[in-house]
Amino acid sequence: MTLSLNIGNLFNDSASHALVDELRKRTSEEDILDFEEKFNSKNEKNLHIYICRFLKNRSISRGLASKWLLTIIKNKESKLDTLQKIK
Repeated sequence: MTLSLNIGNLFNDSASHALVDELRKRTSEEDILDFEEKFNSKNEKNLHIYICRFLKNRSISRGLASKWLLTIIKNKESKLDTLQKIK
């Protein structure tokens, strides 16, 4: 038995295209993380949810999605490591 996470329509089509365009503009890790921080502070769902949904719907390439997701995950892991060293 497989379960599917259905988050429904996250955006309308024009907003989805605009977000994908923003994703494509960001090339450096710093730009990606800065955009993620701003995006997450203004939206109910975090950016990684949208990226995964776009990937599932084939709205963005696997390469673009993996670049973004790896950057976000490495940043989270780095923050966790820093917190563990402080304790």
